[in-house]
Amino acid sequence: MAEFVCRLGAPTGEILTRTIEATAERDLRSKLEREGFRVFSIAATGQLRIRRALGGEQKVRKIRTEDFLLFNQQLSALLRAGLPILQAIGILRKRVHNEQLRITLEDVEEKVRAGQALSQAFAAQGDAFPRIYIVSTYVIPQFMKLYAGVGAQELPTITIVVVSTAGFISANLIWLIPTIIGALIFIFVWRRTPAGRLAIDRWILKTPVAGETVRQITIAQFTRSLATLLAGGITLPESVEIASESITNRALRRASAGVLTGIREGRPFTESLEASGWVSELATDMIGVGERSGALREMLDEVASFYDSEIDVRLNTITTFIEPIILVFMGSLVMTILLAMYLPLFYMIGNMGQGQAVPR
Repeated sequence: MAEFVCRLGAPTGEILTRTIEATAERDLRSKLEREGFRVFSIAATGQLRIRRALGGEQKVRKIRTEDFLLFNQQLSALLRAGLPILQAIGILRKRVHNEQLRITLEDVEEKVRAGQALSQAFAAQGDAFPRIYIVSTYVIPQFMKLYAGVGAQELPTITIVVVSTAGFISANLIWLIPTIIGALIFIFVWRRTPAGRLAIDRWILKTPVAGETVRQITIAQFTRSLATLLAGGITLPESVEIASESITNRALRRASAGVLTGIREGRPFTESLEASGWVSELATDMIGVGERSGALREMLDEVASFYDSEIDVRLNTITTFIEPIILVFMGSLVMTILLAMYLPLFYMIGNMGQGQAVPR
């Protein structure tokens, strides 16, 4: 008996690679198909070794994300227009500029013309197409065919929501993408105007985590600049004016304008700083001690160093929390899709013998 390396599509939609012993490739293919597997490729291990030794086995390079997204969008548009899959792929193959993608599409076209399913043709390209794309083009459509004869009132709510959302996005992709791009361009242009920049900066300050972080960074920058300017012999009013101009957040820069006004009116620096309302009480108290003791410049340096350390701790904490949040979000998304696809199937199997409708 010989050994064969088989690339298979399991009934669950998983792509498997197995080494199986058999007397002949044809018998092995028939056996796997009877067991419910989709056979993408079968090769004897001896042949693989010879090809590797001779350097004849080419490694399929993964298609660039930009080219893949453009191909996916164009293929979706052609299929929605009613063109057959084979014709749509043939049209795109002639239009693509990426040589690797063109060669890959030629092979896909040949396999589809030979009678293979589109998912099989994609899976045969190795890592050229993302695996989630091959799940999307085979497994989910199979589930949709299975539930096609089931009334919406008999499907779980989660399935109806997921399928309806996917259907809405697919049906309205032509205008959804331009709308999103237009909104992003509008926000980008609006942010460059004084009113837009001020509004966005105010919104950032109201954000629970980001707002406090920006405030602390600004305090550190402001006090460090003041200490440097005072050390260079520049007067306090001039130092405050120059340091205020270095504040990037427009809302905080506007609030700091009152500090210079208070100093010019003869009020103490600490009192003017406190009246501005954007510097923390701790920083104001520390600066007040330095002003009363005649060591304002040194205390400004201390405040800047203190908040630099606080920022490091805060950023490390934020980074530590981001990874679990992303994992939980992605896990929840995958779980939602799996429940939406498999839950009706479980209900059907459970109620098959009872003749009951699938509960919501």
